[in-house]
Amino acid sequence: MAIVTIIGAGMMGSALAFPARANGHEVRLVGPPPARETIDACRAPGRHPKFTKDFPEGVKYYQIEELEEALPGTDMVIGGVSSFGVDWFGEEILPRLPEDLPVLSVTKGLFDTEDGTLLTYPALWEKRLAEKGLKRSLYAIGGPCTSYELVAHDQSEVAFCGKDMKTLEFLRSVMTTDYYHISLSLDVTGIESAVALKNGYALGIALTIGLNQKEFGFASELHFNSQAAVFGQSVREMAKLLEMQGCGTLDNLVVGAGDLYVTVYGGRTRKVGILLGRGMNIDEAKEALAGVTLESLVVAVRVARAVKVRAAKGELSLDDFPLLLHVDEILTEKKPVDIPWEDFTFRA
Repeated sequence: MAIVTIIGAGMMGSALAFPARANGHEVRLVGPPPARETIDACRAPGRHPKFTKDFPEGVKYYQIEELEEALPGTDMVIGGVSSFGVDWFGEEILPRLPEDLPVLSVTKGLFDTEDGTLLTYPALWEKRLAEKGLKRSLYAIGGPCTSYELVAHDQSEVAFCGKDMKTLEFLRSVMTTDYYHISLSLDVTGIESAVALKNGYALGIALTIGLNQKEFGFASELHFNSQAAVFGQSVREMAKLLEMQGCGTLDNLVVGAGDLYVTVYGGRTRKVGILLGRGMNIDEAKEALAGVTLESLVVAVRVARAVKVRAAKGELSLDDFPLLLHVDEILTEKKPVDIPWEDFTFRA
């Protein structure tokens, strides 16, 4: 039996308690400072406040000041913070962990630098740790999987990525179940870039849902032609961005496209995209969705900013990214939705 310590009480990190406990492992769930009420709520009924199913019996709950009580004997840590907790996790948590303790992050996102480089969060943490003379064993999860469906034991297929295959095999042995299936990859940049890129593009696809509701009524049936058109353009642009990242393999693109699909139909990004498509500006949409973590907005803006820098250096063409740039101007300039359909066409 292994001991799995989950640091971060977000929905995905918490959901991973289910496959870990299904395999008989001890699970310790540690909440960060903003999640005090969440941990208290978990303790009382044994259920995360955003889940409809109880945690498996035997999960233990800790507040952040009890971290030192949760860590002894731990065989793997799951980093369960949102992208807004990346700095906190890197500054406050990683330095307190043993160097050889595997850390499996669920946080999806990219960080852009002044020269247009897009860093995955594991790469960002490694860079910042190295500046302090520290090193940690960092791994990550990518792939199409929503937290509430994992809790429901829906069939899910994901990818664990990292630099050491032996450690990846160990992580898979701890977490794999008959409903949670795990591929392994040494291409951290590829997997992590793919699953981060899909966030901004899922927002773009959801715009079409709002546009159709605006034209035909909120109770109208769904229109799939427009969604499919933007989905296709999204995959095309994601492929080019993965090439820019130096990791444009079919496997990486498939992971990203699968995650794109599930995010459009089951994620928080869908909600904000629909509101924007209906005619709200980004400030109005954020107000309407107060309390909802919208990581997609951060990723889209950062990627667009990096693309502009790389284009200015002559390394790529802005003409290849009409959807990304339109999503960016909706978010940063509050422009109305006006999907550039003709820019998606091509001649082969």
